[in-house]
Amino acid sequence: MNTILVTGATGNVGRHVVSQLAAAGLEVRALVRSPERAGLPERVDVVRGDLSAPETLEPALKGVESVFLLWPHFAADGAAEVVAAVAGHARRIVYLSANVADEPVTHYHEIERLIRHSGLGWTFLRPGGFAVNTLGWAEDIRRGVVRWPYGQASRSLIHERDIAAVATHVLTSAGHSGATYVLTGPERLTQAEQVRVIGEVAGHEVRWEEQPPEEARERLTAAWGNPAFVEGALSAWAGFVTAPEQVTPTVERLLGRPALTFRRWAEDHVADFS
Repeated sequence: MNTILVTGATGNVGRHVVSQLAAAGLEVRALVRSPERAGLPERVDVVRGDLSAPETLEPALKGVESVFLLWPHFAADGAAEVVAAVAGHARRIVYLSANVADEPVTHYHEIERLIRHSGLGWTFLRPGGFAVNTLGWAEDIRRGVVRWPYGQASRSLIHERDIAAVATHVLTSAGHSGATYVLTGPERLTQAEQVRVIGEVAGHEVRWEEQPPEEARERLTAAWGNPAFVEGALSAWAGFVTAPEQVTPTVERLLGRPALTFRRWAEDHVADFS
């Protein structure tokens, strides 16, 4: 049985991966903490499990050929046990990594290293900025003012549906073993321009207000609970002011169509900002 196991199956990307695989008529199994609340398509095999507890993965991995791995933590603690469990059953793994600098070493690098040495066939997806992360501005958008640092940081944000579509393509076709794909949207917009686009789609003007990095650091640390991750984010945004995020043709090359624009993403999520 060529079953595909999807972790993070109820998240922004994983939910689309599950739906796209199921729509293609494939045998898909979704790993979730609470099956009764998953809300996934009926034909999907929904199983209970938790990546934080590798001992719960054994039932989910039985009969599985491929795994889509989305690691949900800011550290790689426990990842070695998870990768070993996957390697004990599956033949290949598609890991949703990130397009981050080689230094300093992050949990993304650590998990990629574990997978490279696991004996599994592997493919790494390294998206840049996620468009869906701008949902963090939703309340400010509704008020008409977004106060955030580095308004001139230029990003090539990618729609989560495109990440899922690439993952589905890789999971269901040959020729991707050992490949690393850097995924972006088709264009660059500054953070201030992103806010303007969301406002236009939502039907009301939204103003950008530049926030001092020191103030943002305090706010984000309280929200995210990981000072190192906050420092990394602030440093990256500062860098994108003078060195805009790259745009790659990978989505179009793999899917045969252009990557979805940020405006299209905003249209798909307009209810979240209204």
